[in-house]
Amino acid sequence: MASIESLILLPKPRSVIAGPGAYGLTGGAKIICQGDSTTLFPVARRLQRALWESQRVGWTLRAGVAEGDASRSGATIRLAPGAGIPAQGYRLRISESGIDLVAGDASGAFYGVMTLVQMLRQSEGELPAGKIEDSPDFASRGVMLDISRSKVPTLETLFGLVDMLSGWKINHLELYTEHTFAYENHREVWAQASPITGEDILKLDAYCRERFVELVPNQNSFGHMHRWLELPRYNHLAECPDGFELKLHGHTRQMPPFSLNPTDRRSVELMDGLFSELLPHFSSEKFNVGCDETWDVGRGRSARAVEEKGVGRVYLDYLLEIHELVKRHGRTMHFWGDIIIQHPELVPELPRDAVVLEWGYEADHPFDEHGAEFARSGMPFFVCPGTSSWNAIAGRTSNSLVNIRSATENGLRHGAIGVLNTDWGDNGHTQYLPVSYLGFAAGAALSWCHETSRNEEFISALDLHAFRDEARVMGTLSHDLGNAHQRVGPAPHNSTVLFHLLAQASGSTPPEGVSIASLGEASEHISAVVEPLESARMDRDDAEVTRDEFANAARIMLHACKRGVAMLEGTLGSSEKREELAREMRTILGEHRRLWGERNRIGGLQDSESVFEERLREYAGGW
Repeated sequence: MASIESLILLPKPRSVIAGPGAYGLTGGAKIICQGDSTTLFPVARRLQRALWESQRVGWTLRAGVAEGDASRSGATIRLAPGAGIPAQGYRLRISESGIDLVAGDASGAFYGVMTLVQMLRQSEGELPAGKIEDSPDFASRGVMLDISRSKVPTLETLFGLVDMLSGWKINHLELYTEHTFAYENHREVWAQASPITGEDILKLDAYCRERFVELVPNQNSFGHMHRWLELPRYNHLAECPDGFELKLHGHTRQMPPFSLNPTDRRSVELMDGLFSELLPHFSSEKFNVGCDETWDVGRGRSARAVEEKGVGRVYLDYLLEIHELVKRHGRTMHFWGDIIIQHPELVPELPRDAVVLEWGYEADHPFDEHGAEFARSGMPFFVCPGTSSWNAIAGRTSNSLVNIRSATENGLRHGAIGVLNTDWGDNGHTQYLPVSYLGFAAGAALSWCHETSRNEEFISALDLHAFRDEARVMGTLSHDLGNAHQRVGPAPHNSTVLFHLLAQASGSTPPEGVSIASLGEASEHISAVVEPLESARMDRDDAEVTRDEFANAARIMLHACKRGVAMLEGTLGSSEKREELAREMRTILGEHRRLWGERNRIGGLQDSESVFEERLREYAGGW
């Protein structure tokens, strides 16, 4: 029997001390709820189900005080608000005579049970004795899932994700929305998107509440409005109705109408109508209004105002109008901090009842510098790292881990009030959901207790608590596949070389540093990493889907390697090479379409598969 200190828990508790002996798990015992039984009953039910599922032990539930010795009661779950336990914290004691769980609030009791569930998953017939004292670093520990870049998950997918994340003590969830909520008066915006409906949100909100997760509304309200502004009905509200040229990270591209005109009162009126329809579906008092990456402000209809007042002031004036709307709806405004941090002189003018979301997704993002700025101003803020899954096929493991560690460490240093771990879907959302599990796990662990998890790679935790893989294959496979891109060459900003090789037009040149040798080495590495996939033994309903998702991700990466070699050799135009690549791409595309339907609504698939379709057209036409 392993000691309690050797069990793999996600997140790792703040304090674990082993005790002598173990508690035998036999049938006929009781789980006794002491305190508010209405609150504790659903929590106790989760323990009851876990005992049956993992040990085939049936325990009964009751309320009141345990009679006789603890061995006859099995487990006691107590609410003790005056016991000095931190908010959301718990104390768990396991001895030869029983299990005693004490919490100051209902969420703490839930998290204590989630720890027990993970212990039961690693035990057989008995639980090791010992004491755990646990509580979080950050009161809010969140995940934001992008549902606007092509991929809108089914409710079943979202329910499964909530179950997994709440088991890791995540208590805040956002669905990033640009155009994918079914606004009744704006059908043309979401007509092809298979949107989330009001009824979906009501169901999801209730599901989240039962698991101590706050479902926070999210609607971008300034930039990233192109899905609206490209349509004739809304184009008059655009800052640049005909689009604009964007220079970013060394690249130039033509952008569609993107941001609302902040000097047009009708922009605020549009948002007022959207907020009035969206917000009643959520029980949360928070609201993320976005307002990030307003690159085009001052380059079109607000140019005169920007010339007179400065772009920072024009931005802030609009933000304050949005803030008034949010206050009118009785919510606390959250907003992305990338624009206001460029104008630190304006930070003191931000309303103190708003919350800044300080985001950055590269390993070297200045969370320390920016956190210090917000701390000096007294402005409440979240730190917002990312899973590094997007624009990457199989993720960027090392970048994600360093990024999340830096965010949580500096968030603690400067007094951030929460962590929001983001999972984006830029450029077609081609990555599959399980690619993000490593980033989700790291975010959950490091936002709960940074000190106990700061050196973790999370491989064993993924095997046990994400993939449920008895063969212990998937944790290493997902970790290492997410680092395979490093074998090719230096990663471009917020992406990987392999993703660029997949998306580049045929006449392009591979990025500097990429060679035939490096692509060959990466190809061999990917093949070796994915070889054990068939031997995985995942105890999940979606085990086959998960296996096929990683198989197709590896297939896409290997195709990118082969395509890059053909570019460098100058053989991409040969009929033999084109036929070979086309055969591979047809398999990739067919699998991508099939797998899309396993977790997601149909809307957005056409956009997601466009990069694969473009390659097929290229291979069919040659140079």
